[in-house]
Amino acid sequence: MNDQDQRPPRRPRYKGTHPRRFEEKYKELAPERYAEEQAKVAARGHTPAGTHRSIMVDEILEALAPKPGEVALDATLGYGGHARELLTRLQPGGRLVGLDVDPLELPRTEARLRALGFDDTALIVRRTNFASLAKVAAELGPFDLALADLGVSSMQIDNPARGFTWKAEGPLDLRLNPQKGRPASDLLSALDAAALAELLAENADEPHADALAQAIAGLRIGTTRELAGHVRAALPALDDDELKKVLQRTFQALRIAVNDEFGVLDRFLAQLPGALKPGGRVAILTFHSGEDRRVKKAFQQGLREGLYAEVAPEPRRASPEERRANPRSTSAKLRWAVRAS
Repeated sequence: MNDQDQRPPRRPRYKGTHPRRFEEKYKELAPERYAEEQAKVAARGHTPAGTHRSIMVDEILEALAPKPGEVALDATLGYGGHARELLTRLQPGGRLVGLDVDPLELPRTEARLRALGFDDTALIVRRTNFASLAKVAAELGPFDLALADLGVSSMQIDNPARGFTWKAEGPLDLRLNPQKGRPASDLLSALDAAALAELLAENADEPHADALAQAIAGLRIGTTRELAGHVRAALPALDDDELKKVLQRTFQALRIAVNDEFGVLDRFLAQLPGALKPGGRVAILTFHSGEDRRVKKAFQQGLREGLYAEVAPEPRRASPEERRANPRSTSAKLRWAVRAS
């Protein structure tokens, strides 16, 4: 193969001096070739499109205390930032099992970690939902430590084709695995006002749930921008800042419902003690009050039943410095537990 054959493909052409569409952002979508540009974006407190900045890394490492030779689980592999830090500390002789349901991002993350030198003896990757933890543990566990970073990754949010954000036009999808289940557009058209109001209140603590539900329940809304327009029309008295929060909560509520995120989390938490070795440590990072309540209750119940020897008395939050540098860490809460011996 000659040098010409090894050249990367030409970047997409675009009008003007700067790319506007997500798929044209060649520097941000190939960060390994444009480290300087990536650093500039991060220095402004933003996450470069197509990447993800891992949250509360130091706090997670402190809670999990990974050691060489141990077996770890990353139940939500995502971009692989936490996994990379864990893998480094598990060597020599350790192993990390990474799970994720996203068929689009998982191969990219695995390739990224393999390129760092983590072979099949150090890293095992499975495309599966972490609700199947018991099955995974029966095959590859039990684990000395486990991590679950809930919610969605930045690269999923930033890609308009995934439908996770109202900030760009895209299909109203919101599925973590676009090959399974039904998109948010189908769910929204099937709900009546009472059911949608309950969904918005339960999944996002939305104070305008009733007004929104009356306006959009049962509508056939196909795109993210179309939904945003209906939300704005339903709440004309709100200022831009409050409207932005309503849009965030509305998309969050639909995403949680489409992916059954609370049900999946409940099943994971029920199986978790049985997947840990005696003395095993677990850390869970949440971004929503409904998630945090479930983790808190499961840990406290496990403590009462003798499954856990110790649990976090209070959640930890990202430091002020991290919240300033990475605003997406603002809502994060970290809880940990230790399996009884």
